[in-house]
Amino acid sequence: MELCSIASGSSGNCIMVGANNCHLMIDAGISGKRIEQGLNALGHKTSEMQGVLVTHEHIDHISGLGVIARRYGLPIYATKGTKEAILNTKTVGKIDESLFHVIRPDEKFTIGELEIEPVHISHDAADPVAYIVREGDKSAGVITDLGTYDEYIIEKMRGIQILLLEANHDVNMLQLGPYPYPLKQRILGDRGHLSNELSGQLLGKVLHDNFQSVVLGHLSKENNLAELAYETVRLEVTMGDNPYKGNDFPIQVANRDSVSELIAV
Repeated sequence: MELCSIASGSSGNCIMVGANNCHLMIDAGISGKRIEQGLNALGHKTSEMQGVLVTHEHIDHISGLGVIARRYGLPIYATKGTKEAILNTKTVGKIDESLFHVIRPDEKFTIGELEIEPVHISHDAADPVAYIVREGDKSAGVITDLGTYDEYIIEKMRGIQILLLEANHDVNMLQLGPYPYPLKQRILGDRGHLSNELSGQLLGKVLHDNFQSVVLGHLSKENNLAELAYETVRLEVTMGDNPYKGNDFPIQVANRDSVSELIAV
């Protein structure tokens, strides 16, 4: 099982995950050209992907979806609410509705040798989900765009071995930054985004002895810094009520504009 961020940030998101001969994209929030270049750097091609899992309809997750759909005809997996919202987003262009496969939170499905579990998340979108992907006893999770977490999320994440986890903003940077007050409140709210602190606290609750690596993703360009996200998450794990320390496993921060390091288990 392997996972790599082709791009991750408030300006665009696209993740590759897969195993052996079955690889998927999670979101297509950057241009088709950048997606192709990113996959090529990993030894893959867009045309070889066996599907696109869409988390939700915000443009930083679907801006390249129309191009990918029209050029390659890849299957698109999304909840009913997300599908309808995408079809009503004019900027992505026309997408053949027959490409969509409607999924439901908590109902697992398979693509090739991969088992995918959509997980309901709290975010201000039509019907957003995160994804956990398994192949045999190996697992990867992409958990971003959630304003809060609860026991449901924690339970779903138990046992994940490699993880891309949102660390969107530093609370102080956001509060003192240039965003208008309503937008700040949206980001800080329960349907917004995880702060560095909350990201570290959530990570601390799902760590286990077989955990391999975490990639911090979806960082805000205006309200976060890679070094700050890394240090804050590491400190929260070390100071949290768990038997682990922030140095016990690799932590990397996903690049906003380039392919990040591939992680595998």
